[in-house]
This record gives sequence, C-alpha cells and structure tokens, in this order.
Amino acid sequence: MNKLNLAGKWSLARVGEETICTMNVPGTVLSGLLDAKIIEDPFYRINEDRTREIFWNDYQMERSFEIEEGFCKEEQVELVCEGLDTLTDIYLNGTKVASTDNMHRTWKIPVKDILKTGENSIRIVFHSVLKYINDYVYEPGKEVKYIPSGCMKGNHLIRKAHSMFGWDWGPQTIDAGIFRPIYLEGYSHARIEDVHITQDHEQGVKVKTAVRIKEAEDQQSWIRVTISEEDGSGVQSQQIPAADGSAELEFEIPDPKLWWPNGYGSQPLYLVKTEILDQENGQVLEVSEKRIGLRTLTVSQEKDAWGKEFAFCVNGLKIFTRGGNYIPDDCLYTRISAQKQDYLLECCKRANFNCVRVWGGGYYPSDEFYDLCDRKGLIVWQDLMYACNVYDVTDEFAENCRIEAIENVKRLRHHACLGLWCGNNEIESAWDHWGDFQVETAYLRADYIKLFESVLPKAVKETDPDTFYWPSSPSSGGCFDKPDDDTRGDNHYWDVWHGQKPFTDYQKYYFRFCSEFGFQSFPCMKTVNSYTEENDRNIFSRVMESHQKNDAANGKMLYYLSENFQYPENLKQLVYVTQVLQGMAIKYGVDHWRRNRGRCMGALYWQINDNWPVASWSSIDFYGRWKALHYMAAKFYAPVAISVYLTEKSAAVYLENETNQVQNVKVSLRVKDMYCHVLEEITSEGKADAFSAADILDMEISGWKEKKHAVFLEAEAVLADGTVLTDVETLVPFKHLELEIPQFTTKVTEEEADYVIGITSSCFAPFVELDFEDADVIFEDNFFHITDTVEKTIRIKKTDIRSGSFTDACDMLNRLTIRSLRTSD
Repeated sequence: MNKLNLAGKWSLARVGEETICTMNVPGTVLSGLLDAKIIEDPFYRINEDRTREIFWNDYQMERSFEIEEGFCKEEQVELVCEGLDTLTDIYLNGTKVASTDNMHRTWKIPVKDILKTGENSIRIVFHSVLKYINDYVYEPGKEVKYIPSGCMKGNHLIRKAHSMFGWDWGPQTIDAGIFRPIYLEGYSHARIEDVHITQDHEQGVKVKTAVRIKEAEDQQSWIRVTISEEDGSGVQSQQIPAADGSAELEFEIPDPKLWWPNGYGSQPLYLVKTEILDQENGQVLEVSEKRIGLRTLTVSQEKDAWGKEFAFCVNGLKIFTRGGNYIPDDCLYTRISAQKQDYLLECCKRANFNCVRVWGGGYYPSDEFYDLCDRKGLIVWQDLMYACNVYDVTDEFAENCRIEAIENVKRLRHHACLGLWCGNNEIESAWDHWGDFQVETAYLRADYIKLFESVLPKAVKETDPDTFYWPSSPSSGGCFDKPDDDTRGDNHYWDVWHGQKPFTDYQKYYFRFCSEFGFQSFPCMKTVNSYTEENDRNIFSRVMESHQKNDAANGKMLYYLSENFQYPENLKQLVYVTQVLQGMAIKYGVDHWRRNRGRCMGALYWQINDNWPVASWSSIDFYGRWKALHYMAAKFYAPVAISVYLTEKSAAVYLENETNQVQNVKVSLRVKDMYCHVLEEITSEGKADAFSAADILDMEISGWKEKKHAVFLEAEAVLADGTVLTDVETLVPFKHLELEIPQFTTKVTEEEADYVIGITSSCFAPFVELDFEDADVIFEDNFFHITDTVEKTIRIKKTDIRSGSFTDACDMLNRLTIRSLRTSD
C-alpha cells in the first residue's frame, strides 16, 4: 500500500484574504495563530473573550504536495481525514471532493480521478460554526431553548465537542482545524474493512476473529490471523482463503493469562495480527494489529435486598469501582499528547483508581488513551458524545450520529479496558425533572427516545453486542423510568455543592453506583499566578471570576469555608483551604459508600482534570499539579482503607477491604489533646473478609462533650503485614477547634533515587501541605495530619520532580514550604 502523509507545513488564511501564517498540521486555527504569536494566550487573564470572536470568520488551510507516478496508477486512492473540526469543504487541485460536518468521525474520500503526477494542492475551508448556529432554521416545534451551564446557545446543532462552546468549568474557545492525522492511501489489492475480535470464556478461553475484506478484481486472497502474548511467546497462527470477502478464525488459548483492573491482578495483553495475503505469491498486502486482554467484563444488575445492584463484574468478580470523570485535557486538542495522557492516567493509577469515565460532552480520545488504560488496568466507562442537551433529530442528524457511533465503537471495542457504552450524560434525568427542560416541546422529547433508545443503542449493539450498554447517566434503565432512583442503576449526586448541603448529607444516601459527585476548589497558587497579574488576585476580580465558570461558585466555596474553617488571612491560604474542603467533601462520600459495599458498588468523582487553568472540581489542575483531593484519593481509594464514622454519641472505626485476602487488623481509637497527648484509648482486634467492609471498633464519645473543642480523634489500624492506616476526625468543625500554632522542624536527606523529608511538629497539625514555589513535584503523601511528636517521613522520587531541579538536599530544604491550618506566609 502507498501512503502519503499530508502532515507538516500548511498555510492559514481567512477565506478570501492573504495568508496569515504557516502552521503545523495536525493543527488548528488557535494552535497556528498561537505558534505564530499572532494572538495572545487565550488562557491568560480575560483573553478568552477576544479569542472567541475570531471564530465568526471562515478559515482555510492549504498546502501543495508531490505525487509520484506509481501512486496515481493505484486502482484506488483515498484521502483519509481522521479528525476535521468541523464544518468543512475539501478541495483537491481546485475541485471540491467532500464536505464534512462531524469532528467525531473519520472521513475517507475517493480522489483518484483528481490527483495527478507531480505537484498537487489541497485546501480545506473551515466554515464558522458560530455563523452556522446563529443562522440555523429549526423545523416548526423543534426550536431548542435550553442552554447548558456556561455554554453557548446552539452548541447541540452540530457534532462538535459540546465543551468547546464552554461549560461550567471551561472556556468558549471554539477552534477549527485538522486535529488528527490526514493522509492519502493508494492501493490495488484487497483491503481489510473490519476486524472484530470476541472472546468465549465458557470452557477455557477461545478468541474469535471475524474478518471482512474488500476484495480486488481478479485477485484471490488469503486471510492469516496470528495471536501471541505480547512478548512474542505462545504464537498461534491460522490461514484460510477469503470466502465472499469474509472469514472467521477461532483460537483456543492454553494457560490463558487474564486481564484484571488495577489492584485486582495484572494486565497481560495479547497481540492479534490480521494479514491479507496474495494467494499466488504469498505477499502480505495489508496488516492490522490489535492488542487485547483476556477477560469477561460486564455490569451485574442482579436483584437483591435493596433493589437491583449496579456493579462492574470482571472475570466473575463484582468489584467496587473507584475513580473519576475525565474531560478533554486541553482546549487545543492537538496539544493532547500521548505523553500528557500517560501522565494523567498514571496519576489515576497511583491514586488507586480502577476506572475512568470518559464524559460525553467532550470527544472520543485517541487510540493511545485506551492503550494506556489497558496497560494501567483502568476500566473505561465510555459515554457517547452527548451531554446536557436537547437535540433536533432530523433524519440527516440521526444518520450522522449513527455512523459516528459505528465508527468509534469499531475503533475501540477490542480494548480490554472497555467497560460499558453509555448513551449520554444526564439527558434522561433532565427530561424527567430539570425545570428548564420541561418547557421544551413534545416533539423534542420524542426525539430523545428516537436517538438514545433506538438509533444509538441499535448501532452499538449491532457493532459490539458483547459490551454492556447503558442508555444514560444517571439512569435506571431508560424510558424515563425514575432515572434517579437510588435503588437501581447509577446516580449523580449534587446536593453537596450545588445544593449547599453539609458533607454529612452524603451519609443519607445509599446509591447503587454514584457516577458523579463533586466539590470545587481553586487550582494551585502557582496555577493562579499563571493567568493573573498581581492586581487580579482577589477571588471576585474580573479575571478570577472569568476563570470560574460555575455561577456563584466562588461564593459557594466561601459558604462551605465559613461552615468549616476560620477565614484565611490571604489568597494563598484561601486557595489551600478550598483544596482541603474539596478533599474532605469527596472523602465523606467515598468513605460512606465503601462502608456500605454491596449496597453501593462504585464511586466516580467529578472530575479528574481541567482543560485550562481554572477553579473547578478537578483533583489535578491544568498543569498536572495534584490538589489535596488527589493525595487524599490515594488513601480513601486504597485497596484497604480505614474510616471513622461519627454519630452524636459514638465513633465507629471501619476497615474497607477490596482485596481477595481476609484482613486481620488491630485497631486503636484515641482521644488526643492539641499537644498530641493521649487522653483515652481503646483497642480491638477484628477482621474484614475479602471484598467487604467491617465495623471493627466502637467508642462512646459523649463524655467528651465538654472538651470537644480541645480534642481530636485518631484511629489507627495495624494490618497483619505491618501496614499502618490512620484516620482523623474532630467533634466540632475545625473553625471551633482550639488549634495551636505548630512549630515545624524539618530535614532533608538524599538517597540514590529519592529525597527524604523528615518533619516533626510541636503540636497537632492538620492538613500539612508541602510545596516548592519554584518547582513541581509529586510527594509520597501530602495534606496529611501530624498527630504526634514522632518524625514523619515523606519521600520524593527523583523521577517525580516534574519541573525545576535541586542541587542537593540542602537546596531542597531551603526551598521547601510548609503550610497547615494554623500557619501562614
């Protein structure tokens, strides 16, 4: 096969005007203008506003390229565009060859008759989506009034990432361009049209490969499929003639190595290579390679005492799903690199995630994203790309959506990590009871059923019948049948945050699976500094509010702060306290649901990451800096975790065990004063069975009512292997606790692969944060409590120094900053 890559240098211009600049493709209008320094950083201060306005223009990207004579002699030549954003006309040598209207699709365009030997040209016109949605004419009774929070009216009209039009965490950076590979393919032989790999685990493990090819005239082809372990061992191969363009080959896998999610086992992968061979000479004409993991993976909805469970079931084991929601990593999609995704997903793995949900208002990530999830053991809850919207489902729109689903399902269905397909984000729930949806017409309500309960599930099931399909999130199964029922299906819970309920409100609900819940914080102070000037650094300034897309959210953070903490004395301390609040909130929910394992079988917090520097619900900010929540998640998502459950009169210590081993444990619960003296202690020995949660110890605490402002509770669990787990609770909000000002003593030593920080405190120091103003690192632990006068050690792997450098241990010590609730700058 001949392939000509069209990436590289293109020219960028407004349609009908002179060239603005040259740019790199894959690339977009924004990336081109930014690289050429024609526009300022749209993320800085309020540059978003002027950046948005440039997309009222139509743009074109153009280049010339050389074609050799042999290429033109191929029987078929196609222009392949893997990602065009979004409304385009494509011209080759001045002839229009196609128009596109969906950034989520791959476009393959026959162009043999247009190309010529020698110099050729390609020009792609990107029409303004702002003009399109502004001028759109609805059918009678179909005009949509609803606008998602932070978004632009009309964003639902075209198949473009909804969040590009803004969201309640993201800017309105519309963009347009070629954001994925673009190339020409020429061939004169049979082509692989489809490879569908399925597994049968009934008796042993069998792998079936169904191959469909497009046969060439007067050419007989063979299909050869080879399967092996990724290291090249265990090779099996079969070869058969193609019969009517298709073939099915089956392999029985001896001693199969099963794929497991993170924390439950390893992630071995197998390579399935499919080849088309010329029957006459055995020449390999085309090759397709896919990596698979041997596993069964579905969602169990068995009836039980509380209704119907909703649990991921892997290789027959029902797991407690722990993770978060993923949004696009950047507003400029060409900057979302495999390296950036690897970092983010590795951070998820390090925080003991076993699942990420790809949210439906963004885009379908690259193949590399799913490869990484395969290798890291992260189950992917995959939304189709629809979120919080009302759709005018014309026949043309429905067909476009159907093809989009088929293309992406075919691309992703072989991945071991793929856990389920979900039709959309929150739309069934919205039609059920969101007030703004209730003014929409019955025609549009009918369109919901047409698209999400007919067109899309049919397309998914025909293409990938073996993967679980869920109509919406949240849902109880579809048809507007109580989509927020907490006895079945999944739930999104937002009364903590949007409803300004206290953190303890989580403990009123026993959801079967909570796939969204969240709490905001400001990003790290270094990130705030990146988009502000000094005069902007007030949370109600114009700039700070422009980097807060959730209405009144800065005020919400202050409300929750007032309920829990004393008012900070400066912005740095305020940023820190909001992150502590965020971690506390999510911990309350996760601890409660893990204590009720079996009734609840999953918690995915909103959200993992940001697409620009912003105050949001993320646990990792735009620059990859871990907030308090991500450090806390590593502990409350740990396979074995401890939590304290407080009532007015008692405290109970629970052990949550998400391992296949019984965990024998010795638990102590201590009442301590502010100088870490033990005032009361009780101990107990117990166990938590495999995949269970157990109440190990209970203490009467009503006797401490008179001294509740001067004490705290520390729970300690010592496992059989010596692992020590701790949790801290207070009997009053931290704002009413008589905290002392800690005096810290620190030292740093250097080892071959690590720096080791030793830190002691003169008194109880809650939520101790370590940081460097001029370097970014990932600490072994952070935002931790110091509860005694024994030195606490925190390691930094040298490979976790992400930016900046240290000459030696002394240099690190001199630059180390320490913060807690009673310390400040």
